[in-house]
Amino acid sequence: MITMKAVRIHDFGGPEVLSLDAVPLPQPHDDEVTLKVYAASVNPVDYKVREGSSGADLPVTLGRDVSGVVELCGTRAHTLKKGDPLYAMLGNDRGGNAEYVVVKATEAAAKPQRLSHAEAAAVPLAGLTAWQGLFDHGGLKSGQRVLIHGGAGGVGHLAVQFAKTAGAFVATTVSAQDFNFVRALGADQAVDYKNQRFEEVVEDVDLVFDLVAGETQDRSWDVLKPGGTLVSTLSEPSAEKARQHRARGVSYLTKPNAAQLAEISRLIDAGKVRPFVQAIYPLEEVAKAEEQLEKQHTRGKIVLQVAA
Repeated sequence: MITMKAVRIHDFGGPEVLSLDAVPLPQPHDDEVTLKVYAASVNPVDYKVREGSSGADLPVTLGRDVSGVVELCGTRAHTLKKGDPLYAMLGNDRGGNAEYVVVKATEAAAKPQRLSHAEAAAVPLAGLTAWQGLFDHGGLKSGQRVLIHGGAGGVGHLAVQFAKTAGAFVATTVSAQDFNFVRALGADQAVDYKNQRFEEVVEDVDLVFDLVAGETQDRSWDVLKPGGTLVSTLSEPSAEKARQHRARGVSYLTKPNAAQLAEISRLIDAGKVRPFVQAIYPLEEVAKAEEQLEKQHTRGKIVLQVAA
């Protein structure tokens, strides 16, 4: 039996429960491919699963997004061949923190040519979260005003770029040390969330994209125009407050979407969007990567290098 290395958990807990296991090499079926993983990114969902908040069945392999090349093709994967570079957001039934992973046709797109595998791996989950929040659920259009909470983070720094590329006025809450960073991404207004009340300096917003939740979400209703929308990745906005402010509140879960990933690739290759990778760890140091993401201020994304 051919085996590979994969990061799995057999118990819930802290980074110490992460285990680098030898597991069978996955085989593709129908329109699937087996991808040789060159890089995978680390996301908050990884340590939430590790801690047990998702109720996942054990053992489970962590990791939701990958970049790599096709190794094996299923019988119906006619448009792909061995060696094709792809990046993908995986369904939650598989993990990408491994040397190989099965990827479905509905999950993958051609890797952006401008990016290394490490940079490309930073995009799928965060990019699709930003895209679906802004456009599918938020209905953002050119000429509108958006407030993005947490604009320097993994999802936020891509959301700032997507919104600006779409022709919106972009305000974002960040720490003062990230002002220059988000302005370079295209933000029109940066608000220091530690020392400023964003509702005192931002107004008449069509869309609030909430990546923080809690009292930040509660205060966000005051900046919305009547008819505006508050979209959250973390918690269901209050229906009562939405009625009071004549606004709409939406929460959602990000879904794999190959067509949207392909559109994001086009923006990246056109030079309009660029992911920022703060740190790269080898797969064997996944515990350090998760600890950094969970406990330290992170700008952009953290990535695992799986293959050279």
